[in-house]
Amino acid sequence: MLKKGKFIGLLIFLLALMLTPLSAQTVDPARADLFKLSIIVGAGVITLAVIAGAYGQAKAISSACEGISRNPAAGQYIRGILIFGLVLIETLVIYALLITIIILMVKWGAYS
Repeated sequence: MLKKGKFIGLLIFLLALMLTPLSAQTVDPARADLFKLSIIVGAGVITLAVIAGAYGQAKAISSACEGISRNPAAGQYIRGILIFGLVLIETLVIYALLITIIILMVKWGAYS
């Protein structure tokens, strides 16, 4: 227990030490509002993409299992098409993650 307490104490100390420079910075209120909005939009985009991707993958796997159970001889072909479809669905989720990262990394106010 003592080792765990020392680790947590050290972690809190280092976190406080790293966050100290934030208290010295001033923030333009207009830029802060845009940044907050970008965080909300980025979170919404990735949330919707993950929900849609998970639903699409579940539906694809369910349909593939049903197809294989109806016709076991076509299992290899269905499995190949299933994997290709899952790759495409996952690629769309990764693109949404990329768009979210781009939204969050824009320097708001530098282009006005």
